[in-house]
Amino acid sequence: MVLRYFYGMALDEISLLVLDVDGVLTDGSIVLDDHGVETKRFHVRDGTGIRIWQRLGNQVAVITGRTGMALRHRAEELGISLIYDASDAKHRDFTDVLNRLNLAASNAAVVGDDLPDLTIMKLAGYAIAVGDASAEVRSVADFVTSAAGGRGAVREAIEHILKAQDRWDEAVAIFSQTQ
Repeated sequence: MVLRYFYGMALDEISLLVLDVDGVLTDGSIVLDDHGVETKRFHVRDGTGIRIWQRLGNQVAVITGRTGMALRHRAEELGISLIYDASDAKHRDFTDVLNRLNLAASNAAVVGDDLPDLTIMKLAGYAIAVGDASAEVRSVADFVTSAAGGRGAVREAIEHILKAQDRWDEAVAIFSQTQ
C-alpha cells in the first residue's frame, strides 16, 4: 500500500475523526428561545460526510464543552455514540476515546475552531481547523478548510483525508450503486 503524506504526515493512519460542536458542526451561534430552549443548526453535507466516513469503517467522536439535547439528537441520527459533552478537560476525554478504541493519537484527526480545542489538536496525528477558526487554532492546523464551521467544513475535512488516502472514489461509489 502506498502511504499518502501531507507535510510529512501519514494520512493513511487516520481512522478516527474527533469533532468539536459549536463552531465546527454548527456556525457557533447559540440560539435560545423565550423558554431558554437551545437549538442548533447542522449542515446536511457534514452529516453525509460523517456517514461516508463511518461506512468506510472509520470512527467518529464528539468532544465539546457545551451540552444539550440538540447535539444528542443529531449524534443519534448519525450513529455517533462517543459523545463527551460538558467537557472541562478535552485532553482527558481525547485520551479516553483513544483508550476505548485501542488507537494511538497518530490515528486521530481533530477538527476544531477555538482555544479549548488547542490541546487535543496538538496531541492528534492530524489537526484540522475550520475556515473561520481563531488565528491560534489555524496556526497549529495541518489543514484549514475553506468552509466555515457549520457550513460544510466537516465534510470538506473528511473529503480531504479520504482523497489523501486514495479512498474518495470508494466513498463516491457508495452512493453511485443502485439499490
